[in-house]
Amino acid sequence: MLLFHILILSIVQGISEFLPISSSGHLVLVHQLIEGNIADLCWETNRMMDVAVHIGTLLSVLIYFRQDIFSMIGGLTKPKSNSFGLMRNIIIASIPVIIAGFIIQKIEPSFICMIEVMAWMMLIFGVVLWFADRIKSTKTLSDMNILQALMIGISQALALIPGVSRSGITMTSARFLGFTRVESARFSLLLSIIAISGAGFLTSINLVETSGLKIGYDILIAVGLSFVSSFIAITLMMKWLEKATFLPFVIYRIILGIVLLGLIYSGMF
Repeated sequence: MLLFHILILSIVQGISEFLPISSSGHLVLVHQLIEGNIADLCWETNRMMDVAVHIGTLLSVLIYFRQDIFSMIGGLTKPKSNSFGLMRNIIIASIPVIIAGFIIQKIEPSFICMIEVMAWMMLIFGVVLWFADRIKSTKTLSDMNILQALMIGISQALALIPGVSRSGITMTSARFLGFTRVESARFSLLLSIIAISGAGFLTSINLVETSGLKIGYDILIAVGLSFVSSFIAITLMMKWLEKATFLPFVIYRIILGIVLLGLIYSGMF
């Protein structure tokens, strides 16, 4: 893969992974623009690079939330602590997407690669995020119960469809359940640790079985670039949500969805 393509994929993944704008949808779009019709390729040649950029984003969230992670590890011996409750909720919320991801990985549906599907999901769930963000809320993660965690987890499974956005749908669900913007984003990002790890593991195993896993300079570059760009994106988003709303992300999603659908149905894309 050309260095320019690696740069684009890494930066796009890094920026979009934790913002509520769908990283998978943007990766589909980038592959489409770079390689043309990628329906026959996205389950083969694209996967290694996609795994690499996901590793970079995983490292960034681990470092950014290192205090929460250490706290949850320490809470293993304190079942009644908030840290233990947070870890329990993250595990429970991760179960639906693990099951759904395993099924998707086995059947490899072609609609996952369709730019039209991504465009519609980008538009629809952008509007849903707007409605959720209008809800006034004061709940923190210490208020979250098992049922609420499971509901957010079920919604996360929808993000296997490009354009829905894993971060977006989990933040949306948390907002509907009454959690503040910052706490919704915090839970979504912590939840990503298991989701990204699981997706990367399944894909890596499949790649090893089919073609062998080769780590070259291009892979290392992708990991590094996606790490840096995603860490910056997380920092800026969390600062933004302390004083503002999700509206800029809503507007971006709606505009991108409408533009893509217009290009698709006019025959230009």
